[in-house]
Amino acid sequence: MGRHSKRYREMLKLVNRNLSYTLVDSIATLKQCPPTKFDQSVEVSIKLGVDPRKSDQQVRGTVSLPNGTGRKTTVLVIAQGNKIKEALDAGADYAGGEDYLEKIRNGWTDVSVIVSTPDMMREVGKLGKVLGPRGLMPTPKAGTVTSDVAQAVQEIKRGKVEFKMDRNGVINSSIGKLSFTPEQLVENIRALSNAIARSKPSTAKGTFFVSAAISSTMGPGIKLDLREITA
Repeated sequence: MGRHSKRYREMLKLVNRNLSYTLVDSIATLKQCPPTKFDQSVEVSIKLGVDPRKSDQQVRGTVSLPNGTGRKTTVLVIAQGNKIKEALDAGADYAGGEDYLEKIRNGWTDVSVIVSTPDMMREVGKLGKVLGPRGLMPTPKAGTVTSDVAQAVQEIKRGKVEFKMDRNGVINSSIGKLSFTPEQLVENIRALSNAIARSKPSTAKGTFFVSAAISSTMGPGIKLDLREITA
């Protein structure tokens, strides 16, 4: 087995794997880790007490993070007529109809989010094999299939993100950058956990939030005190 780097060994000294940390202490620990040459993302992972195999226990939704994600979000709007201008005026990076559908057919997916008007979904749906695996397929639940393209674009640009449980019953979501203040990161985490709580399926029984952890791109995973998540 290869020897761990000096940076890794230094990080291990900062984290007690047997303890659960408060949000403030966990963020402070991540900020104490040896620096990198880029602004790391901060991610929260939350294990839910549901059965991911059951269709009536799926957890999915959206949340507007009060302090944004810190990432540049590139938005494409698939629409026709006046909706194209509405989207561009609202801040969309790209907007159009068949021209962009053709680009996607040819392999172009260099965007973060795709918004579509309902009348265009028949054609967008044909691109499911391309967009689905990349998490780019517009859906009504995520608010990315809508006639109000201007509002959708503005919300996404302000920090609206989608969360979705994976097949292991875990939600992983970026909640900002390490350069954010602790207060900003805590506010974003609270907004996310509250949105997840509101999305609890009526068929879910027992403990809903099972465990949670926070990490940065090149930092350690830190176990969180569940009282911080469920407060």
